[in-house]
Amino acid sequence: MLALGAVGIVYGDIGTSPLYALRECFTGTHGVTPTPANVLGVLSLIVWSLIIIVSVKYLIFVMRADNRGEGGILALMALAMQRPRGQSHRARPLLITLGLFGAALIYGDGVITPAISVLSAVEGLSVATPVFEPYVIPISLVILALLFLVQRKGTAGIGAVFGPLMCVWFLVLAVLGVKELIHNPAVLWSLSPVHAVTFFMDNGWHGFLVLGAVILVVTGGEALYADMGHFGAGPIRRAWFMLVLPSLVLNYLGQGALLLRHAEAARNPFFLLAPDWALYPLVALSTAAAVIASQALISGSFSTTRQAMQLGYCPRMEVVHTSAEEMGQIYLPGLNSALLVGVVALVLGFGSSSRLAAAYGIAVTTTMGITTMLAYVVARERWGVRRAVALPIAGLFMLVDLAFFGANATKIVDGGWFPLLLAVCIFTLMTTWKRGRDILAAKLRASSISLKDLLGSFGDHPPVRVPGTAIFMTGNPEGTPPALLHNLKHNKVLHEQVVLLTIISEEIPHVVGAERVEVEPLEQGFVRVIARYGFMENPSIPDILKRCREKGLQFQLMGTSFFLGRETLIPTKKRAMAGWREALFSWMSRNARSATAYFRIPPNRVVELGSQVEL
Repeated sequence: MLALGAVGIVYGDIGTSPLYALRECFTGTHGVTPTPANVLGVLSLIVWSLIIIVSVKYLIFVMRADNRGEGGILALMALAMQRPRGQSHRARPLLITLGLFGAALIYGDGVITPAISVLSAVEGLSVATPVFEPYVIPISLVILALLFLVQRKGTAGIGAVFGPLMCVWFLVLAVLGVKELIHNPAVLWSLSPVHAVTFFMDNGWHGFLVLGAVILVVTGGEALYADMGHFGAGPIRRAWFMLVLPSLVLNYLGQGALLLRHAEAARNPFFLLAPDWALYPLVALSTAAAVIASQALISGSFSTTRQAMQLGYCPRMEVVHTSAEEMGQIYLPGLNSALLVGVVALVLGFGSSSRLAAAYGIAVTTTMGITTMLAYVVARERWGVRRAVALPIAGLFMLVDLAFFGANATKIVDGGWFPLLLAVCIFTLMTTWKRGRDILAAKLRASSISLKDLLGSFGDHPPVRVPGTAIFMTGNPEGTPPALLHNLKHNKVLHEQVVLLTIISEEIPHVVGAERVEVEPLEQGFVRVIARYGFMENPSIPDILKRCREKGLQFQLMGTSFFLGRETLIPTKKRAMAGWREALFSWMSRNARSATAYFRIPPNRVVELGSQVEL
């Protein structure tokens, strides 16, 4: 059942590549003439790309790097940065930069995949009859709009049909390919890597540039690793080797066999594989598969954003859980709207899947190269693999990654600039937020005093104590919360029980229940509570309070007040970061979701105390 679920969620993107990948190798910007030698050479490149990149690199090697069961580039970054206590990581800044930029590139895929997949599927109508040509874009926009509108419902309901439907899709891919293979079995010679080498020798630089289209067959490879926490490595591997890989190879071979018989079929070899009576059902099935592929990338963008929030690289955003059973099924309204705007702009701006294919690939190859580098660090420093073993393996994969990146770099002016520009913008937002929060935390620590000094200052004149419990949230587990100091300064009272609550985000996916909450009684009615959450978890005040009660902390919720600090940022001439970044950080702070809503604090029990802080 897990393997069936993996077919539906994990392999949606890579499963819809036959719609456009082989076509772009012959009709794209750098396409080659569909001669028999070129057809066999391109097919050989496609088959061996699937084997080397997906089967060997990701499924055999990279998926061994699981961060307590979780995968994905941010999880890999966190794993690469983990060091034994007391040891610093000299390459930490570089690892963070690589991981964040790789994560930022995922958003480019999250925008391009829905657009190119749905457009490719709907364009099948124009193969049936030119009458539908003017309606391809409007129909695609309607389907995409509906797709983003139903995100609020979550994938729990429709997820049950994803697996069976994608199984049907892959079986149809295989049947279509076998049907044509029967007519021209000579195409099986393309399984030999000799044809790939001959292709490069015959076509030279032009043949190298075709790799920019070949990469389309492995788009979605990162999803195999990112979704490992939902299904496990075993089911994902079984689904690939038992169903997905054979179906994809058979379909690509079938398309190649068709081109060997009819070179003019290069205009759309996938849909021309089908008999006339099956064309409209195939368009419908292709559209459904494209929607599923899009869903996987959209959900991946949601998960990546939550991880970034927990790791401190993204402001608080509204996170809606759409399933009571699956913690990973979430919906982010703000991000969903932004993705919809981006997808619509792409469809209207590029107008066809062929033009969009030029924008596709550069983000994928960059992410794959970053994954190789981070995986090498993990192999050396976490697993203790000798350099003589790790370096040749990583070097081979990096050579492949660089070859594909070089071929795609030529497409930057034709549209490849879009995912790179989007990634740079998101990377700038994430690093600005992290840097700004670090500066703000340092300013607050400098203006604070230790709790020991505060308690000692009470002396013979302690403040007036009032009944109830006050919970002060603070990011510094050692100092005194600024909100507590402001409350004492202006209200001149202190509750009978004062709880200093710190929520810490760990660089691991999940924190076990026994380690979630620490309760430490202090002097004069003070209690320090430290709650720990992984980057795949959402902090929850109700959950923390429940665990505090289990550890003996007594309080009545109706007699408890939550004190939160709200900082107003004031720019200064002596700046800790560039002026434009200060302005950007201030804007992000104003638009971040309130702590009350994000941490699910009862709103009628919250007191906010404001202060001005100079950046």
